[in-house]
Amino acid sequence: MNIEDVKNIIAGDIIFSSNVGETLKKWREIFGFRQKEIASVMKINQSMLSDYENSRRRNPNISFIRRFIDALIELDMMKGGEILKKIANFNKHDYFERKNFSKGITIQEFVDIIDGKVIVDAGDKNSIIYGYTIVDSIRVILDMPEDDFPLLYGGIPDRAMIFLGVSTGRSPMVVIRIAPIKPKVVVFMNLETVDELAKEIAKRQRIPIISTNLSIAELKERLAKI
Repeated sequence: MNIEDVKNIIAGDIIFSSNVGETLKKWREIFGFRQKEIASVMKINQSMLSDYENSRRRNPNISFIRRFIDALIELDMMKGGEILKKIANFNKHDYFERKNFSKGITIQEFVDIIDGKVIVDAGDKNSIIYGYTIVDSIRVILDMPEDDFPLLYGGIPDRAMIFLGVSTGRSPMVVIRIAPIKPKVVVFMNLETVDELAKEIAKRQRIPIISTNLSIAELKERLAKI
């Protein structure tokens, strides 16, 4: 896991938080810095950061969040990067693999690239996605803590969720239905028949379900070219 992956983890946690101010404070405290230190690197008044942390201002924009994360990392690197190393090691998971594209593509373009068969035609095929996550469906359902769900997205919710080890598709779609973040499209590997409840959930959530008979190696090779 590299620095950009860590940035995505922190950004995702902040952006999808129900209380952005508290989450900013949480990450500052995880890294062990005072408001004054972060504000100095960001070149802002300490009072501004304090206002955000205590919800006295409306939620910060993406530019502020990016500068905040950069400040955390810059200060940590000056001290040897110990917190970065801990985060990277803590978030080494073997039940999912996440990649971002170099550019956005439409769902239809994505389907064409993976030789996909549309099982549930829902949502807008012209919607843009920016990456994918390959998921070991059984291990995610059984082992993944609820708080780790944003890690599947890496701060970018507009992505494809590709499930391995799926027999009917019901369990992954039930998880997606109750999850706080939804993928733009779901892919089942080598699955021709999908459970009717899974289809109904996909229709109601407006999430297309796609099946492909590519091997996982071929799928990753094709997507690596985007």
